[in-house]
Amino acid sequence: MQGAGTESSTGPVTEDRISAALADLRSTGWYWGSLQANEANEKLKEASEGTFLVRDSSHQDYFLTISVKTVLGPTNLRIEYQDGKFRLDSVILMRSKLQQFDSVVHLVEYYVGLCRTLQNSRCLALQNRGIQLWLTKPFYTETPSLQHFCRITIHKATREIEELPLPTKLKEYLSEYRYQV
Repeated sequence: MQGAGTESSTGPVTEDRISAALADLRSTGWYWGSLQANEANEKLKEASEGTFLVRDSSHQDYFLTISVKTVLGPTNLRIEYQDGKFRLDSVILMRSKLQQFDSVVHLVEYYVGLCRTLQNSRCLALQNRGIQLWLTKPFYTETPSLQHFCRITIHKATREIEELPLPTKLKEYLSEYRYQV
């Protein structure tokens, strides 16, 4: 199973790893849980191209799906979990070329960053049936706080939080969520 959490002979799956990845994902504000594909498509219908959300997969072999608005409308990408890593679902010939990540948030952060980097060219890294996919803007379950947006902005500017001339309490807050998305 791609998403059932089975691992090869590298060692047993720890529920802690999956639990930590899901807890991390829940903290983002763009994880929608058991939202169905048609509901995700409805939410993204009026969104700008590149707007995305992560939800539980309705396919029994996968844990999660990224729903994203494309030029042709909303589409869905499954996320595989295998050998302790997350990656986008792909045809077998491409699987070895896809990046793998310890968490879903790192996976999304990577592809958002890649699309930002390639914004002025064609983002060929993500294609689904010939449609170019841009992951640019999360679709939040509710509007995050201004503090959360500031934290993301700070993380985009630096990874050296401990070096910033800030009070310890503020550094702790920044360390609670270390992502740029």
